[in-house]
Amino acid sequence: MKRTTWFVLSGLLVSLLLAGVVSNFASGSPDGLDSASTKGCTVDAHGEITGGTCMASNAKDHELGDSPFADYALRGVQNPYLATAISGVAGVLLTFAVGGGVFWLARGRRTPTPE
Repeated sequence: MKRTTWFVLSGLLVSLLLAGVVSNFASGSPDGLDSASTKGCTVDAHGEITGGTCMASNAKDHELGDSPFADYALRGVQNPYLATAISGVAGVLLTFAVGGGVFWLARGRRTPTPE
């Protein structure tokens, strides 16, 4: 195989490991944007806004919040670690397939040389 093929397959393998294993160790705490958007509001122990005025008080549920991969986990799988792993692996494979398809379509076509 070519060196570029090994490079791409190695990158895919690392991405699959990160998405399938390491993603389960990601922090569940709110990130900086979530924290900043609740400044000025009163928030209860569950993270729900109970009063005040802040940017997050106008937030709505996402239209695709009921999709099978919502909240970074596959709906219907009882084990939360497995649900997150499957969701991450599916996302990597889908991204790889779309990216590979775009590169395949955009690649330079070689014209056959006459003998």
